[in-house]
Amino acid sequence: MRESQIETYLVERVKALGGEVRKVRWIGRNGAPDRLVMLPGRTVWIELKAPGEKVKPHQAREHERMRRMGQYVAVVDSLEGVDGVLK
Repeated sequence: MRESQIETYLVERVKALGGEVRKVRWIGRNGAPDRLVMLPGRTVWIELKAPGEKVKPHQAREHERMRRMGQYVAVVDSLEGVDGVLK
């Protein structure tokens, strides 16, 4: 399975739940999560990976900075992972 297939599934599931999804690109900052998911009452930052793929060191550093600021950042590499984050 490819990362793009997981991303497509994520977008479909979020929309089915009445949420919104945004692709994230931060100019001048590397390591931002791929998607911002907005669901009624909560926001989730999601880094998408192909199955078994790990985050790169610069991504891990940025995700940890965000978590220290109280943000929820999840790394997802499967359809089951998408479902788990959206519960």
